[in-house]
Amino acid sequence: MRFLPTRLHGIIDYLWGAALTASPWLFGFADVTAAKWVAIVFGLGAILYSLVTRYEVGFLPLLPMPLHLGLDGVAGFILAITPWGFGFAEQVYLPHVAFGLFSVAASLVTRTEPTRAAAVSSFNVGS
Repeated sequence: MRFLPTRLHGIIDYLWGAALTASPWLFGFADVTAAKWVAIVFGLGAILYSLVTRYEVGFLPLLPMPLHLGLDGVAGFILAITPWGFGFAEQVYLPHVAFGLFSVAASLVTRTEPTRAAAVSSFNVGS
């Protein structure tokens, strides 16, 4: 079931985090304060813990991949329910639900071990 390589997952992490952070302006809900800040916090948070994950595109390899995937799953679930938990579902909910469920799905299909080289070194984007 786990078919997505950790290197590809890492690239997706940075793109996902940037897109989620920019989503209030991309999808026109920057005027909904809670929705905007939830997207920014979750997007930047994902980028930050990606930077310290022990995989091919991590900068400081501290966080084991299984823990990273656990964070992705839990954070994705929480993100998906924030429109109702924070009371902004009447204004916007689809971006939060879509980004959240994508994160949960990615956590379930990504391999739990990076390549051997990634486990030893950091930021091997060119290899």
